Amino acid sequence: MVNGDGAHEHTKEGDSKQDGSGEADGEEESNEQEVIVIQDTGFTVKIQAPGIELFDLQVSPQEMVQEIHQVLMDREDTCHRTCFSLQLDGNVLDNFAELKSIEGLQEGSLLKVVEEPYTVREARIHVRHIRDLLKSLDPSDAYNGVDCNSLSFLSIFTDGDLGDSGKRKKKGIELEQIDCTPPEHILPGSKEHPLVPLQPQNKDWKPMQCLKVLTMSGWNPPPGNRKMHGDLMYLYIVTVEERHISITASTRGFYLNQSTTYTFNPKPANPSFLSHSLVELLSQISPAFKKNFTSLQKKRVQRHPFERIATPFQVYSWTAPQLDHAMDCVRAEDAYTSRLGYEEHIPGQTRDWNEELQTTRELPRKNLPERLLRERAIFKVHSDFAAAATRGAMAVIDGNVMAINPGEETRMQMFIWNNIFFSLGFDVRDHYRELGGDAAAHAAPTNDLNGVRAYGAVDVEGLYTLGTVVVDYRGYRVTAQSIIPGILEREQEQSVIYGSIDFGKTVVSHSKYLELLEKTSRPLKVQRHSVLNEKNDEVELCSSVECKGIIGNDGRHYILDLLRTFPPDLNFLPVDGEELPPECQRQGFPCQHRHRLACLRQELIEAFVEHRYLLFMKMAALQLMQQKATKDSNKADTPAITETSETSVESSADTIHPLEAKKLEENIPGLARAKELAETLVGEDASDPKSREVVLNACKAVGSISNASFDIRFNPDIFSPGVRFPDHSTDDIQKQKQLFKDAAAFLVSCQIPSLVKDCLDHSALPMDGATLTEALHQRGINVRYLGTVLEFVEKTPARAQLGHVYRIGVSELITRCAKHIFKTYLQGVELSALSAAVSHFLNCFLSSFPEAVGHLPPDELVSRRKSRKRRNRVPGGGDNTTWASLTPSELWKNISSEAQSYYHFSIQCESVDQVVEKYGFQKITLLREISVKTGIQILIKEYNFDSRHKPAFTEEDILNIFPVVKHVNPKASDAFHFFQSGQAKVQQGFLKEGCELINEALNLFNNVYGAMHVEICACLRLLARLNYIMGDHPEALSNQQKAVLMSERVLGIEHPNTIQEYMHLALYCFANGQLSTALKLLYRARYLMLLVCGEDHPEMALLDSNIGLVLHGVMEYDLSLRFLENALTINTKYHGPRSLKVALSHHLVARVYESKAEFRSALQHEKEGYTIYKNQMGEAHEKTKESSEYLKYLTQQAVALQRTMNEIYKNGSNASIMPLKFTAPSMASVLEQLNIINGIIFIPLSQKDLENLKAEVQRRQQLQELGRSEEPIEDSPLELEDKIPID
Repeated sequence: MVNGDGAHEHTKEGDSKQDGSGEADGEEESNEQEVIVIQDTGFTVKIQAPGIELFDLQVSPQEMVQEIHQVLMDREDTCHRTCFSLQLDGNVLDNFAELKSIEGLQEGSLLKVVEEPYTVREARIHVRHIRDLLKSLDPSDAYNGVDCNSLSFLSIFTDGDLGDSGKRKKKGIELEQIDCTPPEHILPGSKEHPLVPLQPQNKDWKPMQCLKVLTMSGWNPPPGNRKMHGDLMYLYIVTVEERHISITASTRGFYLNQSTTYTFNPKPANPSFLSHSLVELLSQISPAFKKNFTSLQKKRVQRHPFERIATPFQVYSWTAPQLDHAMDCVRAEDAYTSRLGYEEHIPGQTRDWNEELQTTRELPRKNLPERLLRERAIFKVHSDFAAAATRGAMAVIDGNVMAINPGEETRMQMFIWNNIFFSLGFDVRDHYRELGGDAAAHAAPTNDLNGVRAYGAVDVEGLYTLGTVVVDYRGYRVTAQSIIPGILEREQEQSVIYGSIDFGKTVVSHSKYLELLEKTSRPLKVQRHSVLNEKNDEVELCSSVECKGIIGNDGRHYILDLLRTFPPDLNFLPVDGEELPPECQRQGFPCQHRHRLACLRQELIEAFVEHRYLLFMKMAALQLMQQKATKDSNKADTPAITETSETSVESSADTIHPLEAKKLEENIPGLARAKELAETLVGEDASDPKSREVVLNACKAVGSISNASFDIRFNPDIFSPGVRFPDHSTDDIQKQKQLFKDAAAFLVSCQIPSLVKDCLDHSALPMDGATLTEALHQRGINVRYLGTVLEFVEKTPARAQLGHVYRIGVSELITRCAKHIFKTYLQGVELSALSAAVSHFLNCFLSSFPEAVGHLPPDELVSRRKSRKRRNRVPGGGDNTTWASLTPSELWKNISSEAQSYYHFSIQCESVDQVVEKYGFQKITLLREISVKTGIQILIKEYNFDSRHKPAFTEEDILNIFPVVKHVNPKASDAFHFFQSGQAKVQQGFLKEGCELINEALNLFNNVYGAMHVEICACLRLLARLNYIMGDHPEALSNQQKAVLMSERVLGIEHPNTIQEYMHLALYCFANGQLSTALKLLYRARYLMLLVCGEDHPEMALLDSNIGLVLHGVMEYDLSLRFLENALTINTKYHGPRSLKVALSHHLVARVYESKAEFRSALQHEKEGYTIYKNQMGEAHEKTKESSEYLKYLTQQAVALQRTMNEIYKNGSNASIMPLKFTAPSMASVLEQLNIINGIIFIPLSQKDLENLKAEVQRRQQLQELGRSEEPIEDSPLELEDKIPID
């Protein structure tokens, strides 16, 4: 029950409860249109709990009784109860019943909270819950990366909740009180990059101690005679007042007994303080406990729910302060009893992961409520499975799990833990010998995971994949999979009834599998094909040969080993006798790669097929036009058009870029009509022979596998060694080979240039390694092309404007090379030397100290080596000390050669300082990148990287090493469709409708994912932006605050997304009159951005313009100029000196100079801006006119000032001085400029205009519904289409 957390009464929002009924701020609830299918209106019940007054609780008919339990366990006044039942008229309610199914439960019903007798399980749950309440403000779980806790620092910058201060009545804005001076290190041009401010100190985290010790007593478990008195377990407690007490948990509650540390006396003490809840007992014994526990709970419920709800997947922090290690009975118990990831409600038994993963897939999905239930179940099981698999993988590498084949050598061992099967990423039994050995064995799991993801997304009923998680930890790659029932009892040869276990020497097929896989063939673009088996018989397949089909004992059809779902990437797979297209050869392809498993990404296949479809349509359309032209030759102009268009299509048939294709359409009049014809043609079964010929030609031209319609699919087995095809398919095979080559060429000649073009026009804005990788992946470019991309950037004429992409790219390339080396480096390190080894590696990688030396652990810790080798050592056991001999120069040599051999990119640097010098890196950024990639957690303090006398890191600085986890992310499909249609509506200018759709999407997302998820974050950000545009500033603030908190929690406190969320929030704060908060948020964003990518980045210009504008507003002119002039420099560099952004920057600087009465400088800047506007937009454009007006005004002011000065010179002190107008800018004018630079353009409307607009929008909608769209009136009050860029 992730979301039961936010109790509905006292938190600011009816935290998105499971069914999404309590959608964001309670005040909004009335006017929200719910989805009729899911929602029935909520109602209120009264709750009567012992010892407190009646209170009301808003509930929804969809909720289970259990969710009311959760709410009560979270409320401040009832949080200490866990063992109770809810009764209606004396009848106990069933925990798992939905409220609507309970007879007699209605508006105003009274539910009684009745204390129940404890059992051992209930007593344990109670102690665990009390411990959680005591630790609720303690961040150590977030630093240690457990229980899906993660960090969030927003509340430090907003001093608590923004919502409250936003709703307080606005006091007059007093400018004097705001201290606007930013910390030294974030001023433009500052050279120092401190690490400590990354985690500002939170005063709430100073622990309020309620107890010194709460732990299980050594007298557990109770002896038989005490069990029969109802003793369940014993606790040992030390209060803050240093009183040592021993407590019995019995069926009736908790009481003091007379035991001490050394004598057992279970008799109740006098007085025994018997209480049903441990909190009540302790409050009577310890005054300090009572006082601190109460204030702790007050603070706990004041925190925003998003600061404390668990995230769906664990987020790890790469920095942490030194924490005190306190005694904690629950943590100790968890570590040793190894809770195996079982949830509280199924104690003792491990979960059958496979059964859970597959049954959730089988849930019905006919209508929306069913789909929501199904997706929610799938998502929940997946996140639980990922958590359990991660825990298991760490246990395996740490040597805490017994292998199932303990006799074999370490790298061949396999493990089973908690019904999950674990294998290591090594080439066992030369399975991958042909394909690249260990390198292939390391790549196969991620390829397989991509396959699982793809088949999971197609979601064919009756076809099952395994739960799969890939974990990289301490240099090892572990694959965790759910177990097919019965597979462990049989030999693999017997169970595989489809596919091949020896890469195609022997192949079998099965009709049921063909039928199931046929359904995936079209969406995954996999061609059905025949191969020959060892007896030269034809066997039909609809997947790659390695894909194996096994029917489990549960009768389900499983497919596994999906590592070749997508076609091989010929650019990295040299094949004898095959020539690649010239555009690939020019780039130096094919390249030798580490392994032969390199395949194209699904995104690339999609883009390629879409590109081919456009070509196909064009071909057909042009032929049709020619036919028409020959028919009616009386039209003189058509043939000419046809010829020009023919040649243009022919010449670029291979390399047409989808974007060009669109332009092409616009150039050829009549093509759109012909295209419609072509579409109808393709749609029908073309009976007319002429049109059939048209389609046939077009099909041939684009390589379609069918002659009657457009259909491109790939045969993934071509170029697989050991696979043989029947003779009659030679033609087909040739066609397929050509298709593969075309796809490889498409990647190099279309996708990479389009990525670079997007970076040039800033529609792609990578800020760090992760966002760059994401940008590559979205366009279907694998990271192994990074070197190629960088070369392309270097050759681009506008290379200067791509400086940031180049720098981030090289830094990503270098840290990835370092990661590859680090992986093998770590495999040989024994556990006791781990921190020494990691700190030594970081010193070699980042420290300027040339003689970094690894410190071996002192002798008494190194076990005396036995003369005979122990064979069954644990995987993470390594005992060699070669790691200690690594030197900085050797490491950098290795990095250079790795960059050359893997990415085909030459670095030519021998030390970190040369690299920093050559590419303009920051060491702190490199440290972040390598730590995040390898899972290292370091102590947060200032590191001196540049000292030549001592190394930067000591072993005390390495706090932890975390796993890096890859898993499938199940999607909320319906919610996503709502979200997309909402976005589309907004872009068409229907804000209100868009807003409703997105609210709806938010509801559905909450339904499936619970309250925390990346996609919910995007949803909230867009909602906030819409609220803002529609003028509801407080609501914008509230939604954006949630977006920031969620981004911090789910993506990380310094993720580029989080930085942008901070910037949006600052804007809405400013609009709400909270100036100092807006500045704090902007300063935070700038600090994070400096850490993540440094000052030299186009996004920094936007950030600095924001900061400069706000400072201008609070009359800090000199500071403001520093930021605005920096923004001007960066804009000029990245957008070119003639860009409109630069003109705007000039104007902003001029305004500040005007406020300072330095008119000469102001005129100079405004003239620059004016020139740009005139050249770009022409004299008549309103921008040019505005600028020229402002120039006139400045000139007048300058003249007036000069006159006054002359007057003073002439007449001395008795001059009559005209008062000059020095104006502080109004908040409204600052806000207007802020909106402009952030891409939000309002058109000032009066109330009447708004009414007209609403009427207009409604009228348009009615017209649309009637199906005849009338042309919009020319001067309608506002054309929203082009005015609101949505990010």
